[in-house]
Amino acid sequence: MSSTPSALHRADRFGFAASFLCAIHCALLPILVALLPAFGLNIGGWIDLDQAFVIFATLLAATTLTLGYRRHRVFRAWALLLPALALVWLATFSPLHHHDLTHAALMTIGGLMLAAAHFVNLRLTHAAAAAAESA
Repeated sequence: MSSTPSALHRADRFGFAASFLCAIHCALLPILVALLPAFGLNIGGWIDLDQAFVIFATLLAATTLTLGYRRHRVFRAWALLLPALALVWLATFSPLHHHDLTHAALMTIGGLMLAAAHFVNLRLTHAAAAAAESA
């Protein structure tokens, strides 16, 4: 990934949007799964993409926050990211990965924290760029 400010901004915006949509997905999926039989639908044979998404989200967040930290030198975004990753990894790669309410809650909270980490990083990077321009 290019480390230009515009590429970093795009990556953070993408990470924010993807994490936020993931949190919504994780919050609403249990409701959808509970309603499917009422419509005569079955979810047997579907592919679980949680693990692939968590790996992708981890790589994207670690890359964008590292590049952002190099610009703004503030740890605040990482303080959100590390517990967020702990939650989503726990929910995805442990016995909690049964798509029950605990899994959904951990993934939702972790996804929202991931989105917040990207948002904070984006704001900090923007503020650092503005300060550099005015200096």
